[in-house]
Amino acid sequence: MSGTETVLETGEVDQISGPLVVASGMEGVQMYEVVEVGPERLVGEVIKVVVDRATIQVYEHTGGLRPGMEVQRTGRALSLQLGPGLLGSIYDGVQHPLEVLRREVGSFITRGAKAPPLDPERKWDFEPVVEVGQELRAGQVFGKVQETPSIEHRLLVPPQLSGRVLDISPAGRRAVRENVCAIESEDGTRHDLSMVQLWPSRRPRPFGRRLGIVRPLITGQRVLDTFFPLARGGTAAVPGDFGTGKTIVQQQLAKWSDADVVVFVGCGERGNEMTDVLRQFPQMQDPRSGRSLMERTVLIANTSNMPVAAREVSIYTGITVAEYYRDMGYDVALMADSTSRWAEALREVSGRLEEMPAEEGFPAYLSTRLAQFYERAGVVETLGGEEGSVSIVGAVSPPAGDFSEPVTQHTTRFTRCFWALDRELAYARHFPAVSWVASYSEYAEELADWWEAFAPDWAELRREALNVLQEEERLQEIVKLVGPDVLPDSQRMVLEAAELLKNGFLQQNAFDEVDTYCDPEKQAFLLRAIVTFYRRARDIIARGAPVMRMRELGIVQRLSRARFTIRNGDKEALQDLMQDLTEQLDEVEAHYR
Repeated sequence: MSGTETVLETGEVDQISGPLVVASGMEGVQMYEVVEVGPERLVGEVIKVVVDRATIQVYEHTGGLRPGMEVQRTGRALSLQLGPGLLGSIYDGVQHPLEVLRREVGSFITRGAKAPPLDPERKWDFEPVVEVGQELRAGQVFGKVQETPSIEHRLLVPPQLSGRVLDISPAGRRAVRENVCAIESEDGTRHDLSMVQLWPSRRPRPFGRRLGIVRPLITGQRVLDTFFPLARGGTAAVPGDFGTGKTIVQQQLAKWSDADVVVFVGCGERGNEMTDVLRQFPQMQDPRSGRSLMERTVLIANTSNMPVAAREVSIYTGITVAEYYRDMGYDVALMADSTSRWAEALREVSGRLEEMPAEEGFPAYLSTRLAQFYERAGVVETLGGEEGSVSIVGAVSPPAGDFSEPVTQHTTRFTRCFWALDRELAYARHFPAVSWVASYSEYAEELADWWEAFAPDWAELRREALNVLQEEERLQEIVKLVGPDVLPDSQRMVLEAAELLKNGFLQQNAFDEVDTYCDPEKQAFLLRAIVTFYRRARDIIARGAPVMRMRELGIVQRLSRARFTIRNGDKEALQDLMQDLTEQLDEVEAHYR
């Protein structure tokens, strides 16, 4: 990440306001150019230019800076080093490797401390996949490295570069900065390629074309996969008040979703909460390999007590890393926790810039920035001809759980999946605390064809189950006033079916060995069993059976406990459950014919 060979003019500090520094003598400086401020070379980014004066947001604490200090230009945009070594690493918003800095300077990282994002000394087993004379296009693979036992790192020709291979290194151990391939472009220029690409974090990486939504991102969480499914390459918002379980939901998604690579961005969360995440992730076992989940995870940590400007850029760092692995042909899931803190960073910087505020003090361009972030999700055909995807799940922390506040409202405009966390469900210890009344998914119809492989009538089962839950919500208003005994048995059966859906399907224990993950086949079977019980019980009650008779059936308890007692893939146990259900209902029905 060295500067250009051209000697650039230096400026000097004129004004300081928190993370913002105004410097003069900056003729020729460009928007979003990286500069280094003061004797400690604090990294900053130009966000406003007026003639020769530049406003800089500094990504480190500015205490101790004073007017007259030097500002050194670099001539480049804020860029990330992309290459082998990203997986398993923990970075801050500007790609400082936190574990490396902790070893070098201690747990309290001093400002100005720097270390290479990718270890320049580490050797990787390089394997070429092209030959001299071969024509390569942008995004095509020229070599491979086994980055972790779980993920093969595919070395790509940088975008906007194509040509003939002049030289390719033989298989062997290479450092990330060593040149391993040389390409001659059409104009005869030689380009030496190492294992590292530099890419501006704010610029989306190019791709060939967008592809349609055809598959869900399976999370193993029944309330999400079955009722409010997220498409692979889709976007979801997880709004919720303090204590409703946003972080736990995202950790479950990171561990159990069928994405190949996970990027977790902790943006502005409390330090102790982020510390728990950083401690837990290396200890979490990857269900695919039985090894550490960190072997296919990149963590980006910016806590609430870290510089506010670095919090603002951390989102772009995370999505750029996700796009890089997408371009290799992988399915990537990005978890952002939380976009509200990121929006608050925007608000603070905007206030110091004295920009005209909009709703609740947020800048007028809040919706534009949210759109730019979420629109980088999608399923694409890469430049190299592979298929890859980036799915984004953004947590939102509305003050006092008010979903009408600007960040939540703007987020719903750019996401098609809304997993609203309910405070009352969380306080009742019902987890995941996803509200079946306030949540929705616009992907459900598009994904129905995929689910039909497990249940041909999946869409109908899902619709009927949701109708039961919504009807129960309406009936509860009556029950609160006059009690359940005044309701006719048909409506009391709705209450019983809804309770069975809540306890036997929607609720899920993240700490139970069996219940923590539910595969699609088991989800579809449990849903079918509960809806079948409701349909037949409703018909039997219409023939004169009391609702108490249905409640006392032994199958009710079995249905409620099946999520714990039947393991994934145990088809025999599922068939036995359905047979028992049929036999018990047949017996009651015969009595009331």
